[in-house]
Amino acid sequence: MKKTNRTALVAATIAAALMVGASTSPAAAQCGRASWYALTSKTASGERMNPSALTAAHRTLPFGTRLKVTNRKNGRSVVVRINDRGPFIKGRVIDLSKGAAGRLGFISSGHAAVCTDRV
Repeated sequence: MKKTNRTALVAATIAAALMVGASTSPAAAQCGRASWYALTSKTASGERMNPSALTAAHRTLPFGTRLKVTNRKNGRSVVVRINDRGPFIKGRVIDLSKGAAGRLGFISSGHAAVCTDRV
């Protein structure tokens, strides 16, 4: 194979791999434990935390990302917007506002098994 053809093939392969990676972020599709919080201080994005809003904290997803969060025990789902950083407890994948936790039905237990998907 000619050097220019081989270089073009390598470049095309790398570009295709990057495009596939961009469409499905591993952080957006996760299953694990979720907890909730109801502070009224400022979030990492700079906005004031509203406990009744449908928002969440995630370690790495960009602010403004929308995720569908599904409670694995009861099947309830809610769409939340990432506006904060966290959770800071090992084993947790997302921290939800009290409003989102209420819709998912786990306020009394404090945490639940959930799966997330980017919307």
